[in-house]
Amino acid sequence: MTLENPSNTLRRLFCGLTENTFQVHLGVADTRLVDYVSDLLVRFVRQDALEAIRSITGQKLRSITAMAAEAELRVGEARRQVHRHIGDYALFWTGFFPEALRQQPGIVTADRYTDFLVHGKRSYYIASTIEPVDPNEPPGEVLERLSEEFELCAEGLHEIRRELERSDDEGITPLGLG
Repeated sequence: MTLENPSNTLRRLFCGLTENTFQVHLGVADTRLVDYVSDLLVRFVRQDALEAIRSITGQKLRSITAMAAEAELRVGEARRQVHRHIGDYALFWTGFFPEALRQQPGIVTADRYTDFLVHGKRSYYIASTIEPVDPNEPPGEVLERLSEEFELCAEGLHEIRRELERSDDEGITPLGLG
């Protein structure tokens, strides 16, 4: 008996959930967009992927504004990568954990959720305007579509989270994987 690589099982799970959510529930038939969101979920399972952007001095950048400032210091492919990461980071948090970004009652600060939406959409758009050097990188059209459909993609991610929580509450494995 051979055991399947856990990363393949996880990839199948996220691909199935993403395809079902986006195609069936949201009516999004853009396979490149759906594949991109699936890949984002697989990448961001790892904490180091969330903290992939570092300053020139090597410091991990965890705030959207710090990442955006770093992006402006870079050119070409490096600038594209930072803006793409900002878009991914913002989409992940607004879709999967929006409650962590909402303004807390009694605290007078800007709504982080709105900041993440604005930065995510803007960063995906900027990244879409820079041609990738690596042909395996997503084309500009996909990143532009993510910018245009940011809220819809965030809604899709939130639905995926709800599906995972329902499956966990019911003690079943989503899509019969296991």
